[in-house]
Amino acid sequence: MKSFIWKHKSIILLLFILLYFILGTMAPFLNYQKISSHTASSFDAESFRQKTAGCDRAGILETNDSAWEERMRLLNRAKERIILTTFDMRPGESTKDILSVILQKAEEGVKVQILVDGVSGAVRMEGQELFYALSSHPNVEIKLYNALNLFLPWKLQGRMHDKYVIVDEEAYILGGRNTFDYFIGTYTDKNVSHDREVLVFNTEPGNQNSSLYELEQYFEGIWNQKECTYFHNQEKLAKNQKVIEQRVMLQERYSQLVEDWPDLFCSDWDYRECTYEAGCIRLLSNPTHIYGKEPVVFYDLVQLMKTAQERIIIQTPYIVCNSYMCEQLSSLTEVVPDIKILLNSVENGDNFVASSDYLRNKKPVVDMGIPLYEYDGGISLHGKSILIDHDLSVIGSYNLDLRSSYVDTELMLVIESEGLNQELESYLNDMEKDSRKVLDENTYEIPEHLIIQEAPLWKWMAWSVFGFVLQPFRGIV
Repeated sequence: MKSFIWKHKSIILLLFILLYFILGTMAPFLNYQKISSHTASSFDAESFRQKTAGCDRAGILETNDSAWEERMRLLNRAKERIILTTFDMRPGESTKDILSVILQKAEEGVKVQILVDGVSGAVRMEGQELFYALSSHPNVEIKLYNALNLFLPWKLQGRMHDKYVIVDEEAYILGGRNTFDYFIGTYTDKNVSHDREVLVFNTEPGNQNSSLYELEQYFEGIWNQKECTYFHNQEKLAKNQKVIEQRVMLQERYSQLVEDWPDLFCSDWDYRECTYEAGCIRLLSNPTHIYGKEPVVFYDLVQLMKTAQERIIIQTPYIVCNSYMCEQLSSLTEVVPDIKILLNSVENGDNFVASSDYLRNKKPVVDMGIPLYEYDGGISLHGKSILIDHDLSVIGSYNLDLRSSYVDTELMLVIESEGLNQELESYLNDMEKDSRKVLDENTYEIPEHLIIQEAPLWKWMAWSVFGFVLQPFRGIV
């Protein structure tokens, strides 16, 4: 009898803990925040164009190889300061390359600040001597945004999705790439993801009109929040034998990189050769607190797109929208003559949850009236970009989904540059050529050359089940 009572008490206790965890996780996000009058009044469409060249120049990093090369080149040029912010940093070959250059710069006296999302930091970096080898250096500070704490579930969903690198007052890289082998370099051919970044070169260090200082100010604001706490940087780590071995490995790796890639480590590189003249460059950002957010980036993007006179092309890895987002996007069809959205097909994409939701909620997305093109080129594309007419390009970390709109920190860079716009257009046109046009929920217009990937029956069944089960949680998954 006692064992029976104890067994039921244990079940009740477990159910209570589960309920506490689920409700605690969801509570801050049950109601979607609305746009405040302050946010609405703050938007100024005219501030995104200046019609004349500014002090910044911009170029696109379209391939994983170019992302690796420009990180090597830019980081190695640091003389005073390196800032690296990322959603996800994992051990791997490209990560070792990046950390080896950063460690070398720290040895030379460069101040290094690295900010990583707290959940990713706990899962990917904790217990890894590779990261301790860097964090224990006196010139390196590593912080986690909203460090993981399972006892406070209402804080768990507060994630930082920003990705950028700033070096001195010279240049920065901003986009959607995480910091590991799937996104950077060519060390692996498994689970490869193609994202997109923009490199911005400041031709006039000290000129406060450069967008570099706007990004730097954003970084300082989030870095100094109470939710950002230090990763391991204790002196005792510097004396740990495994940490010492990793530090030696990174030092040797840097020497080998310099020997193998002398062109990337030379001092006479001119960024004017790989960038376009740009006018205004502005940063769009979500609130940086850890709870439910106003969809500021989404709102600003929609308002900006409404200024288009001719065309809009949107690329997003996937679409997960509520009724407000669908209404706002649908309103674009009333003011813009030519608009389309490019995204991965569910067979081609690698986000299982987003695919499940898209299949279940495809009708309201189709009913927006915006032509949809599902990419079937064989590699999942994770670029987050928008073309507006022939002069504005938007590149960053924001996915067209509920998490990016209402939950995560996000950054999108708006660049006024006809040259950059033309290059981005060529990439998006290539994507469209390998895409099938959505005619309705179940019908497509398929190019003759395109071979549609096949998903096994079990996957279609799983998509269907998860699409139903996850409906109450679709804003946070």
